[in-house]
Amino acid sequence: MLRKILTLVLAFSILQSLQAQDSSKTSSFKISGCADFYYRYDFNNPSISPYNSFTSFTKTQNSFVLGMANVMFELQTKKMDVVADLGFGEREKEFAYNDNGISQSIKQLYISYTPVSWVKFTAGSWATHVNYELADAYANRNYSMSYFFTVGPFSHTGVRADFATSKKTAFMIGIANATDYRLPPEGQINKKFLLAQFTYTPSDKIQLYLNYVGGQAPDTSKSNLVNLVLTTKITNKFSVVYNGIFTTVKLWDGTKNINSKTWWGSALYFNVDPQSWFGLTFRSEYFNDNKQLNIFASQPTGGNVLSNTLSANFKMDGLIFIPELRVDNASSPLFLKHSGEFTKNDASFILAAVYHF
Repeated sequence: MLRKILTLVLAFSILQSLQAQDSSKTSSFKISGCADFYYRYDFNNPSISPYNSFTSFTKTQNSFVLGMANVMFELQTKKMDVVADLGFGEREKEFAYNDNGISQSIKQLYISYTPVSWVKFTAGSWATHVNYELADAYANRNYSMSYFFTVGPFSHTGVRADFATSKKTAFMIGIANATDYRLPPEGQINKKFLLAQFTYTPSDKIQLYLNYVGGQAPDTSKSNLVNLVLTTKITNKFSVVYNGIFTTVKLWDGTKNINSKTWWGSALYFNVDPQSWFGLTFRSEYFNDNKQLNIFASQPTGGNVLSNTLSANFKMDGLIFIPELRVDNASSPLFLKHSGEFTKNDASFILAAVYHF
């Protein structure tokens, strides 16, 4: 595995060298990355995994945990962009859960071509355009993830085209394998998913994203997901983000897709930065799973969760310390106590360190 990774790095270095030798082309080669480490304590002190954490990347209790070491290589020319984004650790394993071996370490790998300024074509595997949060810890102000992020999608593998139609509007359309599959699973249905995004930027303080993902999964269920993200910059020190999602799923009865079910929700992020080195983010998320499609799938009945998370960001150069308090309240008993009883309420604390270069 290490040999394959080193070969990939060498190939990028050779490409960069060849570009540098051609004085008629403008090119750049960039290496960036991040690493994160955290401690989590759940006050119900459960003794069984996932330790009352039904969201990605923090399914631990009273433990110090390595998140992900990530390095990204990017080669840019006037019209081409080649990106290899590699990740190692538990966070990457969850992100690329359908992959094994070297493929599991590839977070993103794609080539983009921009023939003219208003259109860009991309082929490969990239992180999803859906939702507000990202897999990279440094890109989020909360360390724990939302329920929206956790139920996906995480990534897409296929082709897409991005069009800048004006200074205020842009859109993307793409075709990809089933959500989160780099390769379709053998012996299962191999249908393609449709991807789309519309972006509207009326000013430098407001940006709206309307996202879509839909298709038939390898398990033969059909889904259509619509996501709205609205970012607003109220002042230089205060911003608010809205993230809303609505998904319909048609399950398979052995002969056809029936019983259309839905899950949906809304989340608000309030960000305040009184100092350049200090910021606070409060995330309030409502997640409705009354039809038992996600976190309530193994529960006797469906339900919903209201999750509130307060995170502080202490910044020093590329290093960020994040102390975080999270409180989740479910409509029916979902969380486990140390005694083995179930309860509707849960609280947890995280202390994380994130470095980005």
